[in-house]
Parts: sequence; C-alpha cells; structure tokens
Amino acid sequence: MHGGKAKEQTRILVVEDEAHLAIGIRYNLEAEGFEVTVVEDGRSALEVVEKNPRQIDLVILDLMLPGMSGYAVCETIRANGEDMPILILSARTLSEDRKRGFDVGADQYMMKPFDLDEFISRVKNLLAARNRRDQQRHQEEPAAMHVFQFDAAKGAVKIDFDSFQVSIGDKTVRLTQLEAKLLRYFCQNEGRIIPRNELLTEVWEMSPNIITRAPDQFILRLRKLFEPDPSNPHHFITIRDAGYQFLASGTPVEDPPEEAAPEEPAAE
Repeated sequence: MHGGKAKEQTRILVVEDEAHLAIGIRYNLEAEGFEVTVVEDGRSALEVVEKNPRQIDLVILDLMLPGMSGYAVCETIRANGEDMPILILSARTLSEDRKRGFDVGADQYMMKPFDLDEFISRVKNLLAARNRRDQQRHQEEPAAMHVFQFDAAKGAVKIDFDSFQVSIGDKTVRLTQLEAKLLRYFCQNEGRIIPRNELLTEVWEMSPNIITRAPDQFILRLRKLFEPDPSNPHHFITIRDAGYQFLASGTPVEDPPEEAAPEEPAAE
C-alpha cells in the first residue's frame, strides 16, 4: 500500500471494461483514500460526468470501450467545458494513438501494462496540479459580472449569471453552465473581436490546437436564443478569418437581484 491519504472529497471516475483490471485499479486507489466510481462504457461515463461534473476530480479512461471510444468520451467531456484532468490508460502503444489522445484533451497517456507506483504517482501529480491551478485561478479572477442587460431584436434582455437565468421580453429560460460561461465572456468583451482559439482557452479551458466544433455549436445555440433569424445574426457575429464579435448596448448591474424560479428550461 502506498503511504498517505488523499482528502476525503477527492473522487475519481474509472472508465474500464476489463473487469479484473477495473477491480485492481479501484482497490489501489481506494487504498490511497480516494473515492472511486467505476463504469465500463463511454456513455455511462458521460452520464456520470454530466450529472456530477463538480464532484469528479479525475477521470481514468480506457480507449477501447464498447459502443463509444475513449477518444470520443474525452473529446465530449472537453467540448462540454469540463476541465478535470483525464489520464488515458490504454494498450494502444503507437505514437499516433498518444498524439490523438492529447489532441482530444487528455492530460496524460499511460500504456498497459503499467507500473502501479508510477500510476499512483501520476494520479497524485495530476490532482495536485489541478489544486494549484484552481487556487491560482481563484486569486487572479476579476470581479465577476453578475447581471447584463441589453435590447435585442426579440425584446429587452436581462441575463443573471448567478442563476443562469435569461429573460427575453416576457419569456424566461435557463442556460446550461457552459452557455452561461460563454455568454458572460462575450458580455465582458462586448464589441471586441474574439479569436476562436481564445474562446477555446478561456471558456473551454482547452488547448487552442484541439480540433473541435464546440464553439460553433454553442454560438449557434445563443443565436437561436437571442436572434429572430439565426442565419442573419445581429448580436453574435462571425468575422471571417478573425473570430466572433458580440454587439449589444447593455450595461452591467452591480448587485444581482434575488433569484427566481425559471418559467421554462432552455432547450439543450
């Protein structure tokens, strides 16, 4: 058994379809004091992350999974804006496999069979690095924008970033966490042309070199929400070969109002 106990709240998701290996990984991680959840396929992994994103501190991910590859799982987690460390654990040994793993957002790649001591060290190092990053991010974070208002073609808009709630005219909808994060970044940079790779690093917290359509898909969602004609946008503009621009005349509000229950959820 390795020395030292991890904090009780640290939770690791293991995605592994080889039962004997999953049992061994769980046993050794629990011996270190971690709370471990094991699933055997990619879709189950995504369900766990989507239901409890803030409770998953690390994902250990096999690549050859039934139904959905580990690559697709990793890419989907990153596209959804989740930044927990991901350690790929795979029997694939080719350099192109490792490169692809990093391209879709993995933090580390370890090949099977693996040395247990090295594996535990990598897990602890990834978790320690995340803790340092979270502390630094908290110290450097600017004053948060709580509410933003502007007049859209669909009506007066009021965005409450604390409750993820948007009022457009007499209609109220609730944003997903990532939609709210993207919208807040646009509002904080109103009028500025934002390069696509900046959105990847600042909103998705991904490498700017990762190939993903996530920004385009989420901007389309915002257009459908705010624009009368999403194909002819007036607020969320694509600037060819440059990036995106948010155009509005809103003014941030210092103190957020009391949170109210939404009338209807936003379409996913």
